[in-house]
Amino acid sequence: MTGLEMLLNGPDPFITDGGIETDLIFNDGFDLPYFSSFVLLSSEDGRTGLERYFDRYLDLAERTGRGFVLDTATWRANAGWAGAHGLSEKDMRSINREAVRFAHALRARRDWSDRILVNGSIGPAGDGYAPDQLFEPDAAEAIHRPQIEALAEAGADLAMALTMTHPGEAIGVVRAAHAAGLPIAISFTVETDGQLPVGSSLADAIAEVEVATNGAPIFYGVNCAHPTHFLDRLDGDWTRRIGVVRANASALSHAELDEAVELDDGDPDDFGRLYGELSARLPNLHLVGGCCGSDCRHVHAAMSAL
Repeated sequence: MTGLEMLLNGPDPFITDGGIETDLIFNDGFDLPYFSSFVLLSSEDGRTGLERYFDRYLDLAERTGRGFVLDTATWRANAGWAGAHGLSEKDMRSINREAVRFAHALRARRDWSDRILVNGSIGPAGDGYAPDQLFEPDAAEAIHRPQIEALAEAGADLAMALTMTHPGEAIGVVRAAHAAGLPIAISFTVETDGQLPVGSSLADAIAEVEVATNGAPIFYGVNCAHPTHFLDRLDGDWTRRIGVVRANASALSHAELDEAVELDDGDPDDFGRLYGELSARLPNLHLVGGCCGSDCRHVHAAMSAL
């Protein structure tokens, strides 16, 4: 059984990391312009920081016997953000390939590497909290194609689009991944009312992507929202398609988090309890991790609750 087959069909959910950017900024003191962790790949101190960060989670997975999904540090490494960094499409392709190589090297140090999947992390081309531009699928496919092609060429096992704000961009990502032969998962973010930032429901967004792509994503997910923001919305057959939850530690709104100058890491024990409630509503939960404000404590608590 391949690592991807174990993720999709194994008896226990895999785990992944928590809020990489918030952890590196608030706890490790790194400067991440535009919330871009890929900038750390260009310096020795940055690479050491990334190694230290991911090793915490790899150690946790090894201690508890869980499979692990190892993200590339590429959530902001798409063409939509290239201009802000003064980078070209060629530069971005190179960064994504290097990020996969870096993840492969981390995996190779573990003797249980068959249960570690390298995941190409994809983020929105705009602001994941307040989308200022809504992309039609064709435009989104063109924007995300260079990154996805680079991730696939470098040997990522799968890709996951996180913090998607609307179906149009998600559909374009799926099309680009399908063309590159890369398995893809789609994770949406929601506001405190459980609705996407554009106002649609999670159920409707997933249904729209399903129809437009003939059910191509390996699964869907929710990330960058506290469990209390969407827990009561998880009802219906469509929830069987949700395979990943990466929740925020904080119950603050996106607008409040944008203004925060201190890290709100919530209550790890309560975080775990809420994941227990989530798992009762999500029969096909394959992967658990965290998002903004969360760290190893939260992921451990979530895993223990399942």
